[in-house]
Amino acid sequence: MNRKLKNSELDRKSVEAFKEAEKTPIIVVLDNIRSLNNIGSVFRTADAFLIEAIYLCGICAQPPHKDITKTALGATESVRWNYFESTLDAVKELQENQYQVVAVEQAEQAVMLNDFVVEAHSKYAVIFGNEVKGVKQNVVNAANTVLEIPQVGTKHSFNISVSVGIVLWDMYAKLLKSS
Repeated sequence: MNRKLKNSELDRKSVEAFKEAEKTPIIVVLDNIRSLNNIGSVFRTADAFLIEAIYLCGICAQPPHKDITKTALGATESVRWNYFESTLDAVKELQENQYQVVAVEQAEQAVMLNDFVVEAHSKYAVIFGNEVKGVKQNVVNAANTVLEIPQVGTKHSFNISVSVGIVLWDMYAKLLKSS
């Protein structure tokens, strides 16, 4: 029989230990996300994979906000974040700092996630777009790469928080294999 572990048995980091730990070289960029619950969920996922930071852009709400903290479950205290009025300003800063900027979007010549190669010594910024309109076209144009999550059903998109979980897990797993 498999006994479920208690939270006290999970050996999780404290907020202080998280802040001091070596981070996964990924920054999540949120391009005009309207749902505060989605933003909170992204914080929680970013915490799970020791993501370097989250960049909140445009209409994204910022912590502290009760609807963000409700779904983040404390991850707004551990994960570093920054706000930019313009997603393009965030992209420019990231590229100046040698991040490979990856827009997650359905676009011509997009690389399918399963074919995307994550290089061990590179830094990545992964952009996720608005729940209705996706990543803005001018942001897609500025990205180094466009990444698409393969889908084979009838729907044409995932919820933003699900997309973040899929992409971060895939990139994290590929980084673990390459190191």
